Amino acid sequence: MSYGEGSPRGAAAMRRHVGEMVDGAPHSAARFADGAHFRIEIPSVENPTALRAVVEEAHVRNVTVHRTSQGSGAMLLTRDELREMARIGADEGLEVNLFVGPREEFGIGGAVRSPDGLLLSGRLRGSHQLRYAIEDVERAVESGIRGFLIADTGLMEILTAMQREGELPRSIVWKISAVLAPSNPIAFRQLVEVGGTTVNVPSDMNLHELAELRALSDAPIDLYLEAPDSLGGVVRGHELAEIALVAAPLYAKFGLRNARAVYPAGGHLDDAVVGNVREKVRRAQLALEWLDASGVDLVMSKLGAEGIGVPEP
Repeated sequence: MSYGEGSPRGAAAMRRHVGEMVDGAPHSAARFADGAHFRIEIPSVENPTALRAVVEEAHVRNVTVHRTSQGSGAMLLTRDELREMARIGADEGLEVNLFVGPREEFGIGGAVRSPDGLLLSGRLRGSHQLRYAIEDVERAVESGIRGFLIADTGLMEILTAMQREGELPRSIVWKISAVLAPSNPIAFRQLVEVGGTTVNVPSDMNLHELAELRALSDAPIDLYLEAPDSLGGVVRGHELAEIALVAAPLYAKFGLRNARAVYPAGGHLDDAVVGNVREKVRRAQLALEWLDASGVDLVMSKLGAEGIGVPEP
């Protein structure tokens, strides 16, 4: 936006004066199936204890959380824990999205632990890891989970084929992991075409770059409005209004800068995991307060809305 003589004065007026463009980037005409611009996602919700903490904190702070996601992998949850997370998600009408394991970062290979090896972390090495990953999905599906984080395009091709052939439920949401985050619109569209339902993109994308992605696909964009240090550590929750106008449909994702890394999680890290997710809900509350102050009229989905991978225990 440019503000010359006769333009509105004051921060509130400037934020309301968005017209059809935001800093020169066009508004997105795309929406979720329910007509909403955005939904809220809390990541690194590693186990039932953390999920209960998110639900409790969201109720206290009056924050609607549509999706929780996880990084350690369904493989590190017992069947009882998977069933418990599915029950909580079903009761609340929210998506419980679990990472798939095993993967390179948990394996015996050395390259992934080299300075340049981070991009390999979510990939699957060899047919044996592909087989274990498929079995991991099937095991979680049996417990009622209907959302999975995918970080390997080969696995994505297999899983969507299984879904087409009726071997997996149609209601599953395939969330492309930040490990595969596309930085240009062609790569974004390719990940959608291979089967991604929603796609994590780099947390430092500006409004024009987000608009370029949106020009080629209406698939939901998953964007860290606050990112962990390993993904850049951006803190931009106050930009929710502008970002949602340009990137809708948007999963506004709240990581946490300057927080302890917790993958793979377990009982030895419960205090850190729970403390992190409670603060992430507070960060979401702050972003919603900034949105309310902006004067921008955006629609947020209700819990259980179409397209949310609510578990089916």
